[in-house]
Amino acid sequence: MTVLNDGKLAPSSQVFRVMLRMEIKPGLEDEFERTWTEVGDSVTSHRANLGQWLSRSIDEPGIYYIVSDWLDEPQFRAFEHSDRHLEHRQKLHPFRSGGSMVTMNVVAHLEGGSSGERWS
Repeated sequence: MTVLNDGKLAPSSQVFRVMLRMEIKPGLEDEFERTWTEVGDSVTSHRANLGQWLSRSIDEPGIYYIVSDWLDEPQFRAFEHSDRHLEHRQKLHPFRSGGSMVTMNVVAHLEGGSSGERWS
């Protein structure tokens, strides 16, 4: 990823980001989180994946957001249509009652004051 002086990413290094909003069936949240962590390697081990994050909404019970960063859209789309992705989705599907997906290009990145520290 090449960051220019103004904090913007060089067009050739723009990250392709996918954000999923998942509605999880009541009472299955803990099992969903456990399963997501267990099957996550099927995504993060893909050569074009830069990482992914699972977040639980504070404001909406049973709502989760999954953010996944990719080198580019074509490689994400190839993964999205692969058997590997289908198997991943099948393992998470029993927990879902609904959801949506949005895609985007990251156009700028600004490091925070504690960017060198780990958090969880």
